[in-house]
Amino acid sequence: MRTTAELARPLRRALSLAVALAAAPAPAAAQQEIAEAAENPAAAQALAKAAQNPVAAMISVPFQNNTNFGYGPGGDTQNVLNVQPVWPLSLSERWNVITRTIVPVLYQPELVAGSGGTFGISDINETLFLSPAAAGRVIWGLGPTVTFPTATDDLLGSEKWSAGPALVVLTMPGKWVLGVLANNQWSFAGDDARPDVNAFLLQYFVNYNLQQGWYLTSSPVNTASWDADSEDRWTVPLGGGVGKIFRAGRQPMNAQAGVYFNAVKPDDLPTADWTLRLQLQLLFPK
Repeated sequence: MRTTAELARPLRRALSLAVALAAAPAPAAAQQEIAEAAENPAAAQALAKAAQNPVAAMISVPFQNNTNFGYGPGGDTQNVLNVQPVWPLSLSERWNVITRTIVPVLYQPELVAGSGGTFGISDINETLFLSPAAAGRVIWGLGPTVTFPTATDDLLGSEKWSAGPALVVLTMPGKWVLGVLANNQWSFAGDDARPDVNAFLLQYFVNYNLQQGWYLTSSPVNTASWDADSEDRWTVPLGGGVGKIFRAGRQPMNAQAGVYFNAVKPDDLPTADWTLRLQLQLLFPK
């Protein structure tokens, strides 16, 4: 078990990275459009749609907290705070690269009676999406995703290096933002004593934007572990919530709350019954 200082060090690095990304310039073509939306209250919907676009050319730092209830054999509560800075880079007039980092800060309840819970950093994931700078009716991004064995305790991560392809496709007709993000990762290095990783993720997102920055949303994260037995392979949640674009002083922000119920979940692996998701996203239009 690592010391408190060792547990805190990766989190400090992640937060420092988020601050650095917030100070970096976004591609110029998108800066003006998003900035105009941020300054005009009547255009809050435009900023909301940019915040809902995973490959928008806008710097943002979401803090997404997932409280998972009914987790494990004891029906305990697990908590996962995902720090998810997004940083766009302009390669040329035609192409952007959107970097998306996920740093999970995890509280894992005990899985064996008397063992106690565990808190720390889980495995960090990095995805790079190559995406056209000029958005058409269909917006897309394609690139690699890599998960690093950064967990501060062996109970919090896979202890494997994993990588694979990632794809996001979306469209934004009228008040809607509709899309899907998917990836599959395979382990290629790490602790030989730990199970190999062959993991699939599919997150569809359906957003309907209302007046004054309000919107309705559903974005469940469906996962599959292909190497598991068929009854333990899939986790399929259903649900949704509500969000709003607002300002704290001059800082544009996106707040969201939702509830998701696991309609399909593994029979023999620790999984939650349902999840309360709360998210606060800092937006940095230039």
